[in-house]
Amino acid sequence: MKALCVLQYILIALMLTACATTVNNPVPVQSSIQVSDSSAQEYRIRAGDLLDVKFFYNSELNEQVTVRPDGRISLQLANDLMAGGLTPAELTEQLKKKYASEIDNPEITVIVRSFSYQRIFVDGEVFRAGLIPLVGQMTVLQSITQAGGKKDTAYLKGVIVIRRTPGDKLVTMQLNLEDALDNTDMTQDIALLPNDIVFVPKSTIANVNVWVDQYIRRNIPVSMGLSPF
Repeated sequence: MKALCVLQYILIALMLTACATTVNNPVPVQSSIQVSDSSAQEYRIRAGDLLDVKFFYNSELNEQVTVRPDGRISLQLANDLMAGGLTPAELTEQLKKKYASEIDNPEITVIVRSFSYQRIFVDGEVFRAGLIPLVGQMTVLQSITQAGGKKDTAYLKGVIVIRRTPGDKLVTMQLNLEDALDNTDMTQDIALLPNDIVFVPKSTIANVNVWVDQYIRRNIPVSMGLSPF
């Protein structure tokens, strides 16, 4: 009778798992995102970046400044300016407008001389979850490799990338890395941006095994040498 009860618990677990999704998304998946274009996004200035601000015809105003933690910079003849989150071209336009009252037809360029420490976050079914330095271009599969590789319980058909957009909104992308691994669809292995979060979920069978271990093996004694496994 006890073995029969155990089997009933397993059947219930399987039915519940079949009806449930394996990933809890904090934001609905945005199917309209062109994941293959993520690496083409223009760089946006971040706190800690070192900027060269050059005035073509007013070299005495040239400055090299570091973006403060609040994202702002301070320049001659201009009070605090917000640079964080802007592209170099956008900041250049802001400076031209700011200096237009001081200089006739100001010609200015902004150069990112050095970049702040950049990283991504990898969590879930990998062997070394945590922060990973982002040096150059890195794809999702490469980040998983940097995190020690995937566990046997990983579900690569539903890997989640969470990204904060310039408008300070979170966008969630669901990727099928199995298609990238077998060369069916390499656009699934997108390039990552600083502060992206990569989450590798558990497979359905892995979730069932956890449920069985927590609610059956630990709570229901199996006697008389009977085991459903």
